[in-house]
Amino acid sequence: MTTVSTPRTDVDVVVTEHGVADLRGRSDRERAEALVAVARPDHRADLAAAAAQRG
Repeated sequence: MTTVSTPRTDVDVVVTEHGVADLRGRSDRERAEALVAVARPDHRADLAAAAAQRG
């Protein structure tokens, strides 16, 4: 597996096999929610919980 890190200011749209997250103009919280929505379904609860802890 390869990990890619990109500054958030350089990312407008994220496409996964589970959907498309358009991040343009969104707050940090909205960005997190959009990314959780297109994550692998069995990871979504953990990702949502981690996002909630960070505010």
